[in-house]
Amino acid sequence: MSDELEAREIAAEQAYVDEVYVQLEASARNAQALAREGHSRGRLGHEGGLVERDAMVFQAAKRIAQLDAAHEGLVFGRLDLDPSIDAQPRYIGRIGVRDADRDVLLIDWRAPAAGVFYQATAAEPQGVVRRRVLRSAHRTVVGVEDELLDDSAETDLPIVGEGALMAQLSRARDRSMHSIVATIQAEQDKAIRAPGKGVVAISGGPGTGKTVVALHRAAFLLYSDRRRYETGGVLVVGPSGVFMRYIERVLPSLGETAVALRSLGEVVSGVRASRHDEPAVADVKGGARMAEVMRRTARQQAPGSPTSFRIFWRDDTIVLDPQLLGRLRRQLMSQGRRNRQLPRVAPTLLDAMWRQVKGERGRERGREAFDDEMLSHAGFVEFATAWWPPLEARTVLGWLREPELLSRVAEGVLSAEEQRLLVKSWGSDLSIHDLSIQDVPLLDELRYALGDVPQRTDDERDLDETGLLEGGIDLQELTTAAEREYAPSGRAWAPPSHRIEDDTYAHVLIDEAQDLTPMQWRMVGRRGRTASWTIVGDPAQSSWPDAAEAAEARAAALEGKDVHEFHLSTNYRNSAEIYAFAADYARRVGLDADLPDAVRRTGEEPRVVDLSLVEEGAQRPSRDHDLESATGAAVAEVADRVSGTVGIVVPAARRSEVNAWLASWPERAQDAPGARAAVDSRVAPSGEDRVVVLTGLDTKGLEFDAVVVVRPQEIEDESATGRSTLYVVLTRATQLLTTIS
Repeated sequence: MSDELEAREIAAEQAYVDEVYVQLEASARNAQALAREGHSRGRLGHEGGLVERDAMVFQAAKRIAQLDAAHEGLVFGRLDLDPSIDAQPRYIGRIGVRDADRDVLLIDWRAPAAGVFYQATAAEPQGVVRRRVLRSAHRTVVGVEDELLDDSAETDLPIVGEGALMAQLSRARDRSMHSIVATIQAEQDKAIRAPGKGVVAISGGPGTGKTVVALHRAAFLLYSDRRRYETGGVLVVGPSGVFMRYIERVLPSLGETAVALRSLGEVVSGVRASRHDEPAVADVKGGARMAEVMRRTARQQAPGSPTSFRIFWRDDTIVLDPQLLGRLRRQLMSQGRRNRQLPRVAPTLLDAMWRQVKGERGRERGREAFDDEMLSHAGFVEFATAWWPPLEARTVLGWLREPELLSRVAEGVLSAEEQRLLVKSWGSDLSIHDLSIQDVPLLDELRYALGDVPQRTDDERDLDETGLLEGGIDLQELTTAAEREYAPSGRAWAPPSHRIEDDTYAHVLIDEAQDLTPMQWRMVGRRGRTASWTIVGDPAQSSWPDAAEAAEARAAALEGKDVHEFHLSTNYRNSAEIYAFAADYARRVGLDADLPDAVRRTGEEPRVVDLSLVEEGAQRPSRDHDLESATGAAVAEVADRVSGTVGIVVPAARRSEVNAWLASWPERAQDAPGARAAVDSRVAPSGEDRVVVLTGLDTKGLEFDAVVVVRPQEIEDESATGRSTLYVVLTRATQLLTTIS
């Protein structure tokens, strides 16, 4: 009878879902018609038509993108309220949908009317009798899960299923994070719907849903104050490119596409860094001391620029010697950022030169004639543009490859050994493509220290025939000089297309915030000076060794903002068996870890493979105790038992080695038992890799059905925060965990 009841309920819900999709398609046709009308307005032949076209096409494109993203699992919830409150059920979905008569078919999950779907409990049902979650595959309802919240209500509503949350938790993982919009719990919902001003700080141990709660909060803010957040922009910053690809589907699936997703190596526009420096170098580059080093560097005279200038005019020999030029440089620097002083360079030089004019013929000619002649003199123009060129941050960072210059700017700040590590890390070339993740905040620091090159209007260029108007040096002349003197071989210098004035956002979301270095906090802080913030983190998972220094930098980034704290206490990711193993490790090595409660048991204990055990009867994964064979066997075993993703986590020094093993396993299947099965199961039905090789840092924020950890002690020994990193690694698996020592 229960199967018949469930089938009947599914059929009834399917009929309603079909009705919603019919209306969704009608909305999509309307949006497409709006786009076509917008394009037709552009043919009117006047500016008003073009403005109307742009506005209509933009709005239509946004709506089409929103409708396209909402197709998967569009309708996921239903509320049956006490009849005295509302006799009609309320359906909850990823976006709001109305029928042709403007009646509500589907309530957007972020709307106030949908809040009770997440907030009602059996202790406080808030008028809800039954809460139902619809499980769908594309447009087809495949199951329903009910909770009876008020058993005192007089109702004959049927109750079906085993619980939506537990069903979600047992789902196989793929390579993307999924929305939890159907199963948000009450403590998570409070953080999602917190006030928009100030800072919302979400803490909690592994698996508590911090990341996905923060992303749902971003979607909620966009819904609740769209004008502010779409106009000002929302920036989501995560630890790595792997992580950002993992989460990139969440916000579109919630009906939002107007968000910038950036890893820490991509926060600066036009830069994409994906590699980490070795820990010792990363610790130097991340420290707050580097801000002073960058400030000093930005004030240095450009290497190779002229140190003197001499010219004869009328009866006088005019000399700009190193001492005088040094005073003029300090004078200009005192007035603001270096590149912003470009319009003042010519007047400052000309003032100093005119003071040396003593002869009668020169004085009779006057200052105006003197300036005109100097500004048309090729030698002076070339000197001025070479002495004070427009500077790009990457070029200035490249100066630090020279030990002598680095020693000068790092005196009293960095030790000789720290300087040696930096020079070695930068090598002989520092192109935009060779930057490490830890270099990006240094680049950003220089961008702000240097400032933008002032932009001249067309009218100013038309009036200035000489190229130097009131000291405003013509950018074409500057570019020519910069190309000649300072650009790397084969690359032309060009002023940055993205200006620092464009860096600020209305909301900044930082995930894995405990990993941010002081320099990274300075970088993201610049982008959120007037923003509201969502900050997600767990101190026990930190990869930055100096917590106090990071806390100081974070406080500076958030200065003046009220902080609202939310703590998540339930681990939804790991089985209780896996998390007990990880928690035991955290206690054993002395981590001050927040240990949440894991709510799900599988009966599967973590498997420990110790290759050093050779006694008779000991665990022997392969006859020759070979690490490769043991890894192949372990991967094959877990890949055969789970249908989702498998992560092989290795020390950074072994990553290429293990990738090579994985590639060669098909040819060496006889040497590594089960390797063929591992390789054959590497590809999921969707065509993406099921088995991936990652370092400990790469796993930040990710989760897998099964995890195989290779040489955990080496992961622990990689850095000063290796214990925290290994703790993170041990909490990535949802079903199976194997360690190979």
